[in-house]
Amino acid sequence: MNWVWFARIARGEALSIREEEYVKAARALGASDARIIGRHVLPNATTPILVLATIQVAAIILLESSLSFLGFSGTTLSWGFDISQGRGYLSTAWWIATVPGLAIVLAVIGVNLVGDWLRDALDPGIEGEGGV
Repeated sequence: MNWVWFARIARGEALSIREEEYVKAARALGASDARIIGRHVLPNATTPILVLATIQVAAIILLESSLSFLGFSGTTLSWGFDISQGRGYLSTAWWIATVPGLAIVLAVIGVNLVGDWLRDALDPGIEGEGGV
């Protein structure tokens, strides 16, 4: 996975949260850095990281299935391998390649929908369907 993306998102969120009024108020009231990080920064920085993680899971599903379709996988237990094996039977038994393809599509769409739901459920700035 691209850990750099996660690091950039976490750093950017931490820097923006550091400038929020509630963090400045907690600091003015004498809260320690550890308390501010645990109480304010971490809970508010997890949402974009979770959304990025779900996007990465969908990308990994596509990457693994495409590599196994090309024959670069070490296992035969893959949807991409099933599609590859079913290519020769498309005219007579189309379901051999179509069903694993549909499974890949449904898995990727499902993971992306979960990520979208997480973003909507966990982001306090979003109100209603149209945003703020």
